[in-house]
Parts: sequence; C-alpha cells; structure tokens
Amino acid sequence: MTNENAAVYFVDRHIEEGRADKPAFREADGEHRTLTYGDLHEQAGRWAGALHKHGVRREERVAMIVRDQIEFPVVFWGSLKAGAIPVPLNTLLSASVYEAILNDSRASILVVSEQLWETVKPAVDGNRYLRTVVVIGDAPEGTESYTDFVAGAEIEETCEASADELAFWLYSSGSTGTPKGVRHVHGSLKATCDTFGAQVLGIREDDTVFSVAKMFFAYGLGNAMSFPMSVGATTVLMGGRPTPDGVSALLADEKPTVFCAVPTLYAAMVAAQEKAGTDPVHSVRICTSAGEALPREIGERWQRLWKAEIVDGVGSTEMLHIFLSNRPGDIVYGTSGKAVPGYEVRLVDEHDEDVAEGDVGELLVRGPSSAEGYWNRRFKSMDTFQGHWTRTGDKYERTPEGRFVYCGRTDDMFKVSGIWVSPFEVEQALIDHPCVLEAAVVAREDEKDLVKPAAYIVLKEGVEAPTPEAIKDFVKEKIGMWKYPRWIEVVDELPKTATGKIQRFKLRDAH
Repeated sequence: MTNENAAVYFVDRHIEEGRADKPAFREADGEHRTLTYGDLHEQAGRWAGALHKHGVRREERVAMIVRDQIEFPVVFWGSLKAGAIPVPLNTLLSASVYEAILNDSRASILVVSEQLWETVKPAVDGNRYLRTVVVIGDAPEGTESYTDFVAGAEIEETCEASADELAFWLYSSGSTGTPKGVRHVHGSLKATCDTFGAQVLGIREDDTVFSVAKMFFAYGLGNAMSFPMSVGATTVLMGGRPTPDGVSALLADEKPTVFCAVPTLYAAMVAAQEKAGTDPVHSVRICTSAGEALPREIGERWQRLWKAEIVDGVGSTEMLHIFLSNRPGDIVYGTSGKAVPGYEVRLVDEHDEDVAEGDVGELLVRGPSSAEGYWNRRFKSMDTFQGHWTRTGDKYERTPEGRFVYCGRTDDMFKVSGIWVSPFEVEQALIDHPCVLEAAVVAREDEKDLVKPAAYIVLKEGVEAPTPEAIKDFVKEKIGMWKYPRWIEVVDELPKTATGKIQRFKLRDAH
C-alpha cells in the first residue's frame, strides 16, 4: 500500500528531493527563528515519538492554541505522522469558548503558546479529557514545557494512512454562531494545492509567502503551510497582531512575493497608504483575498498603489480553501470570478432547482477537498453535506460572462418591497463614499413593521462626518431608491470574527 499520509508529501518528500537545508518557515517577530525543511522533518518525527511516549493513541485529538510560530507546523505535521488528529484553534477566543471546544473535541493533549496561557487556563481547570497540557515557553505549575515533552523522544517514521482517513479538524469561525468541528481527510490538503495553489495562485519554489490570516484558519493553513510546502517555498510567520503599519514594514523587510490577506486589512492599508502619500516598498508579485468578498473599490485602489493584483476568491472551512476565484490576468473586482479548476458550482433556489442567469441563488459546490462532516452535529452535517454537493450558505448571482457576484449570507439576505436586497451590494456603495472606511448592513423593521436596510459605518480617520441624509442620497444614486439604508449609525468598529468576517447577527441582535 502506498502511504497517503499527508506528511509524506508535505514533509518527508522534501528531504528526498534535496531541500533539507532550505528554510521552510522563518519568524518575522518574536525570536526570529528559522526552521528548515530538514529541521521540520526531524522535529515533526520527534513530536510523533513524544506523543507515543506519552501514551497518545491513533485518532486521539491534539488541540492546538498556538500562535503563528515555528512550533505550529512541527506539532501539526508531527501529529499527522503519529496518526493523531491535530485540532488548531482560533487564538483569539474567550476562556468559555475554549472550554466548550475542548469538551466537544475531547482532546487528550493541549498545546498552547505561553503568551495565551492566562486566557486558556480557566478553560482547562476541571477538564475531564486532557491528560497533558504542553506550554511552548515557560510552563506554569500543572503543565509541561514543550522542551521537556519532546526530550528523549525517538524520531518516528510517518505512520501509514489512506487519503480518505481523518487527518485533522478545524473549528468554523463562528460568523453565525457557535463554532463547529469540521473534519478533514489526508487527501484534502494536496487537493487544494493541486487546484487553487497550482492552477490559480501559480505558487513556485522560489516564492516567499506571508499570510495575514493565521494558520488556525482554513484560509491561512493553505496560504502559509500547505501551498508553500507543496512546492518547497518559504513562509514568513508573524505571531503578533497584524496592523497596517506592521504589515507594511514586514512587506518591506521580509520581501515576500506572495501576500495573502483579508478585505478588512486591505481597506485599512489602502487608507493608511493614501494618507501617507508615498509609494509602498515591497516585492509582492501576487495577492490573495478571502474570508469576505473584497469590495471593488478596495481592489482597484490597492492595485493602483501596490501594482499587484488581488486574486479575490471564496472558500470555506468546510471546503478547506478557495473553490471560486478570479485568476491572475483575468480579474474583475467586485466579483468572485469563476469555479477553480477541479470544482463545480451551482446556484439553486429554495427547491434546489437551478436559478436563471441574473437571479439570486444559494451557492452549492462539489470538489475534492470537501470535509467528511461536522463532529457531533449529525443533522447539521446532513443539511450541509448533501451527496457530492456542499451547501455554502452564500447567496450569489451569475453574470452573462459566467462570473459570480456575491450577494450575502443566506441568513443575511432580506426583501424590501418584495425585492431581494444584498447587504454586500449596499455595503459596497457605502464604501465608495470618500468618508467611509467600512460598512455593514442588516435588516431592521420600521414603525410599520416593514423590513428596510440599516447601516453601521466606520469613518476614515480624520474626516468630517457627513450627514446621514448625504450618505443616503449617495447610495440612492449608486444602486437605486429602495436599497438605500433608512438608518445610519457611525460606530468605532464592526463586530468581527478573528478571521475578519463581519458578524452581522450581532448587529441584528443589538438593536
């Protein structure tokens, strides 16, 4: 039997192909350490040995609350080598959410970065399933340091696994509620590299990649780990919080050629660069965007300033990475492009019938990286994973050219005067206003109990706030009389997940 464990392709293969001395990961902050492909092979094998030394059996879960640092790939790939199931978790959650996820996953080992321990500690107290808590850094009482955990462990070979065997879990980002455990198989990692990584992004061995999206997030896991490791490229890691100034400095100093970010950061960096009035210093040849649809205005302004295209696409935790995307040299900002080679998409109505061109429908996708299902969510799994097709929960329309235009989440869409309104379309019109940095639109009932759009906006720094009436008139002129927001509230920030998705349900619930 051919060993189809993903660690063979992504880790072991590089030693045979002569990349042992090539940097796989380097840290742009913290201790500024470098991990070569050879180091990764050795340390991942030792982590596998340490897991077995501590009694971890095949398919036991290894929860990871780990910053973007070189231990992340070691623990992830080392767990796969051992046949254990790594479960990377969002590093910005609260103790109560960690407690719920650790109980839900029944992880027996938890690996946590020292900087996150104070937040995580209350979630660990009283946990019935954890046998060992490993802390990367100084280990507080009741935990074991990462160094001690691996000390004396033998370097193990990669265990045999089939492509269809469970490899790792990711927890959904919770843009619409409680995170769900999404279970992925070994073959899905290479599938995303063979499709989006190779045929859209066109990643090369001589690339250096920097992903603002962290590796616990499906988008970041592909950008920073599986894509570069599929070709033997190098990834720059940033453990801290990405700010426009910090990311701009990293692009100038570390010189990545591939830059992967989310619309929120692109918008903030464009605003900061326009305010500075200087040309950005960078070596970026191609950019990607996902997590939320990229507003047309932001894409166009970025390309003017950075002279690098943003390949805007759509992916999901359930599909592991991007399956609908623009392509380099064939980009229409304000659209999500076309199906990535290897994937098929459909737009369907509430009866699962295909909708006509120009009509709004729910996006369904099928392709090689679909998750096996949700953990402990049987009925939710049956709702989402229907045969070969996966329901995305996103509403789209298709243009005559075959491009897909995002309209909003199924839960976020609403009708005004009997006509569907896309919150995203209204938000794009608001962002076109020279004073508006970000916008979120939700449904709200007026005094006659009729549903109308309500807008929450974040203004650009240093601008004089326009009147609500001026903004309403601006939107009416852009997209039509019935779609303009009846209420406009200026806020300091919009509620978002750690991955940059706007949590519109919080805005609806707040009113």
